[in-house]
Amino acid sequence: MAGKKDHEFKKLVIVESPAKARKIGGYLGDGYIVEASVGHIRDLPQRAADIPKEVKKLAWSKEGVDIDNDFAPLYVINPDKRAKVAELKELMKQADEILLATDEDREGEAIAWHLVEVLQPKIPIKRMVFNEITEEAILAAVENTRDLDYNLIDAQETRRVLDRLYGYRLSPVLWKKVMPRISAGRVQSVATRLIVEKERERMAFISSGWWDITAATALGFNARLLSVEGKKVAATSDFGADGAVKEKSLADILLLDETGAKALVSALEGTPLIVKSMEESPRTERPKPPFTTSTMQQDAGSRLGWGAQITMRIAQRLYENGYITYMRTDSINLSEQAIKAARAAAKSLYGADHVYETPRVYQGKTKNAQEAHEAIRPAGDTFKTPGELAPELSRDEFALYDLIWKRTVASQMADAKKMQMRVDFDVATSSGENAIFRANGSVITFAGFLAAYDEVATDENKDEESADRRLPAMALGQSVPINEYTCEGHETKPPARYTEPTLVKKLEELGIGRPSTFASIIQTIQDRGYVNKRGRALVPTFLAFSVTGLLETHFTKLVDYDFTASMEEDLDKIAAGEAGRVDWLRDFYYGVDGQPGLNELSLDLGNIDARATNTMNLSDVIEIRVGRYGAYLQENFEDGERKLANIPENLAPDELTLALAIELLAAPSGERELGLDPVTGFEVVAKSGRFGPYISEIFPEEPVELNDKGEPKKKRKKKDAPKPKTASLLSTMSLDTITLDDALQLLSLPRVLGTNSLGEEITVQNGRYGPYLKAGADSRTLTSEEQLFAITLDEALDIYSKPKERRRGVAKPPLKELGADPGTEKQVIIKDGRFGMYVTDGETNATLRRGDTLEAMTLERGLELLAGRRAWEAENGPSPKKSRKKAAP
Repeated sequence: MAGKKDHEFKKLVIVESPAKARKIGGYLGDGYIVEASVGHIRDLPQRAADIPKEVKKLAWSKEGVDIDNDFAPLYVINPDKRAKVAELKELMKQADEILLATDEDREGEAIAWHLVEVLQPKIPIKRMVFNEITEEAILAAVENTRDLDYNLIDAQETRRVLDRLYGYRLSPVLWKKVMPRISAGRVQSVATRLIVEKERERMAFISSGWWDITAATALGFNARLLSVEGKKVAATSDFGADGAVKEKSLADILLLDETGAKALVSALEGTPLIVKSMEESPRTERPKPPFTTSTMQQDAGSRLGWGAQITMRIAQRLYENGYITYMRTDSINLSEQAIKAARAAAKSLYGADHVYETPRVYQGKTKNAQEAHEAIRPAGDTFKTPGELAPELSRDEFALYDLIWKRTVASQMADAKKMQMRVDFDVATSSGENAIFRANGSVITFAGFLAAYDEVATDENKDEESADRRLPAMALGQSVPINEYTCEGHETKPPARYTEPTLVKKLEELGIGRPSTFASIIQTIQDRGYVNKRGRALVPTFLAFSVTGLLETHFTKLVDYDFTASMEEDLDKIAAGEAGRVDWLRDFYYGVDGQPGLNELSLDLGNIDARATNTMNLSDVIEIRVGRYGAYLQENFEDGERKLANIPENLAPDELTLALAIELLAAPSGERELGLDPVTGFEVVAKSGRFGPYISEIFPEEPVELNDKGEPKKKRKKKDAPKPKTASLLSTMSLDTITLDDALQLLSLPRVLGTNSLGEEITVQNGRYGPYLKAGADSRTLTSEEQLFAITLDEALDIYSKPKERRRGVAKPPLKELGADPGTEKQVIIKDGRFGMYVTDGETNATLRRGDTLEAMTLERGLELLAGRRAWEAENGPSPKKSRKKAAP
């Protein structure tokens, strides 16, 4: 007699993403249910409505951390994941075992733990881990499960609590002292500080000029003037980061100006160079190790022009579809299987002589062996070439896979061999002075790994003197004819701003952030308004200067690079089981060894001078101020009067010189008094606003009422209090010429024309996209602004009597042509659309981001925006096209 209805139980495999679920489900087949949690199902409360009633009145509930109870976090199920939790509980009823197959890092381990805590399964639970999504790896992972790693879970929870306390304690300080609705973050504030410091260097930079001389020889190479009468001619290396000549170089160099350089060219004219000395030296270059997360982001930035966020989105797709190994790693190690695959690929494609004689083993700096994944590499025990996968991959996926494949294969290839050459030449000027010219050359004698992965010159490693070029054979004492001597002026350049790749590199050098956080850090500081992108450069806003200045002055320790790096190391120790979560959080919060902790620092707000925090002095009387609505200039006069001027939104801090500030302050204020409205008696003014010129009525000031202490009473604004009427100027109007009559006419809009047969009021209005008619929910576009005041009810009724048609105007010409995409040869242009400027290649459109200006847009930046849009569409699908309703027959 059967006690229960017989049925087949299955194993429930839970992963993070639907794409990963589909791929793994295909490998496991029958007997398994594979479902995605779609990321975290539980987290600290994000808003007051998420806090359970039973703890809502407790003082700590808003922060979501019970500090007095060993920093216990308050976890709540994300509201948008409740349906997913219910679905997983139903699937669990069909299973006899759960395999938690989330990513093998701290975040993945935490997701798995939260699933257990919420689902409360009564069936066995196992942790299934893998580094790549191939059939072999997945089947092996099923057979080799383990328990949850509570050290990793503790490390993730410590980081989450730490970041919550940091943000919730410091952000309110910024709201009170700088601007509402901005935030501080443990790593984002340090990253912002780096970018601000770089801008300060640029602001302190003073450009210096120098000239040099080049000899174009008849043998087809150029030589540069090295010295005159034994004194070295100034070159880039003689100038410091501040733009001035280095002190130690001052007495030893010849600093040519334009007059001196031209005189020297005249004195050299027609004189051949005489070979004085020749040197040849062999040079060996080793390949770089395989990619870590940060080096992949840096290389994709340098070679493909992508930001960190775009790179990680595309890498995520490659991983989830089984093309590469896990993409969040700081390891440069390769498994034995991967080394064999890389060496086999190199031998097959480039020959046995291009493979290093023994397997190369790279030693990295991974702090936590439990999290030491492999480097990022092609998946599997044989590496498919990019060409083999081209039909399966999108354009961007192919570009990134190609980089990963080349870097991995090159890492097991032979050294490249080069021969460097240096030739010095004597020449005498017409006045008898001895000058020395020098030519450098380099030639590859054996390509080695360069056959697979060629190096890319960047601003940091570019060296014009050792550029790859072959010099002809010459003999000592040989006379080399000169086609011409030329001179050229140069100016020192300020330190280059960080780009996303170079910022990632700097953060990694400082030990700040981890593979899983680099991309989100950079995105966050842009989303918060601290940084804009100009081309690929990261430009801080004036708001970033205020916030960074406040944190540096009053919370020095919390934005100290070494302290932030030490926190990362401590979290690694917790992950390795070498430190305890509660003890560490207690030290951070309350302080240790006499040093104040976060709690004490965040309570001492009285000493913070908000005015000083938000003021930067350009001179004794002109200041840059950061206010609630942005940055502006203020000029202070002796009589106490002051003059204000807005700072253009896209002006970089290093571009705001004293001279420009004076010019901005001297410009018309952008406000004109037009007169009084004869009906209301209110004053009418024309102003320049953020979205263009407009007119507004001004309410008279209410009399000031005093309290018992003789101080002005604070009045609360009523929600239903009337607001001044405003109206945008028409395209034919100018702020300088608009009259009171014009303004009153604009303020009279919307204009009522009458009613239709349904009794609905028909009005004519001026909207964001031009003039239109409105009757009930039905609106019709008008063809000209003149109709706003000229159209009659009969004309409006005639328009409504016809079927609604979509306006199709003549296509607007592009605002700017950026050039051809080297990958597709499609022209990339910038156009003006309904929602602002956007870049397009005719197939993909991407809106320009905050900080992007038409003048500063480059092809490189355009391609980055398009790649980002393609990555977004690959995850979310293309934006749906709005279908037009067909007119009734």
